[in-house]
Amino acid sequence: MATPKARSTRSASLRHSKLVWMAAVAVVLLALWAAFGSVALGYARAGTAYGARVACSCRYIAGRSLDDCRKDKIAGMELVMLSDDDAAKSVTARFPLLASDTATLRPGYGCVLKPWNH
Repeated sequence: MATPKARSTRSASLRHSKLVWMAAVAVVLLALWAAFGSVALGYARAGTAYGARVACSCRYIAGRSLDDCRKDKIAGMELVMLSDDDAAKSVTARFPLLASDTATLRPGYGCVLKPWNH
């Protein structure tokens, strides 16, 4: 039977081991973000802009439901989420944590994206 001191030492060792692994994972994630973050952000911005524009046209020009318009997303856009605002006649596309773009129906112009703020 293990003594209370042995159990305490083992518990502290496990906590230390978990902290080391969590720190290692954080360092790896930061390194990946440093290496590929700007590329990922670029793809996210392009994907949300494309998704909002196409879904807005589908929804408010073609008159289809947003659920039906979701079928038009191309491969690689699985993480882009779409939502619509009937009152504003706009569709917003979001890529989790990275980007969001909105396209709004403007008479005579079609669906127009809001300007990007750098």
